[in-house]
Amino acid sequence: MTFRTDERAPEFREIDRFDGGVGWIAHPDEAMQRASHALEIAGEVWLIDPVDANGLDELIAPLGDVAGVVVLLDRHTRDAETLANRYNVPVYLPRSFEGVSEEIDAPVARFTNELSDTGLEAHTVVDNRFWREVALYDRDRGTLVVPESVGTAEYFRAGDEPLGVHPMRRPTPPRDELGGFRPERILVGHGPGITADAANTLEETLENARRGIPRVVASTARSALPF
Repeated sequence: MTFRTDERAPEFREIDRFDGGVGWIAHPDEAMQRASHALEIAGEVWLIDPVDANGLDELIAPLGDVAGVVVLLDRHTRDAETLANRYNVPVYLPRSFEGVSEEIDAPVARFTNELSDTGLEAHTVVDNRFWREVALYDRDRGTLVVPESVGTAEYFRAGDEPLGVHPMRRPTPPRDELGGFRPERILVGHGPGITADAANTLEETLENARRGIPRVVASTARSALPF
């Protein structure tokens, strides 16, 4: 299995459809399971950490007109530039993402506590020189978007965990940053989201993060073996 595929995806797998949004994995066979989402707010569509794919325009069109492309992790520029230019909209970056705009050949807009006037709350998850990450929370609809600190791709999870903390964050899981949310659904940047019992799943994931370190390490070691 390829860890990541950089070519334009000839197809995608739809995930996380709900009233007000839909997600997709552009390369379903890659190990990274890079997930993208489109959120509809008041008839406008916001593309979150998107990876482009054939047929994507048709998936998004029923939700409304695209208003912006949003990058929530400093490493997730992905196809933000391509899609922003296609739809003639800005790329929205958290104000703390220094230097990221230099990588994007498209108009850039900045946000701090709220994404434009959408009502989507922006919450800092990580802010250091190596990792800058912001989560979005739709309090009215109960949608929490976390691009990297938690995920459902296999390499995030220990054993039968439905949701796992990123391996690099397990020693110091983001309990203070994410523990106060009680979402109805969790959309992640790697893998399908959590759409049932999301609040309890998030609580258990953060609580058990350190306990799962040995299983994650063992699973990673096994996957690296040539046989």
